[in-house]
Amino acid sequence: MAMSSEEIETLIRAALPDADVTITDLAGDGDHYSAHVVSSAFAGKPRVAQHKLVYEALGGRMGGVLHALQLTTAVPN
Repeated sequence: MAMSSEEIETLIRAALPDADVTITDLAGDGDHYSAHVVSSAFAGKPRVAQHKLVYEALGGRMGGVLHALQLTTAVPN
């Protein structure tokens, strides 16, 4: 069963309440998404640590319910 973009956004916002999240369904199949996440929680963290925070927010769904996520992260301006 595929995940909806709304479910992905909800999970990320639950873990990172200040996050500005943009989700795009890349293939129209509910399995391949891109996510752009901007959060102050990323400040001072390397890109790998930022991505880890997002993957942790997804609670182990990567590679299962969610097949692919093209992820970009940033700190607010």
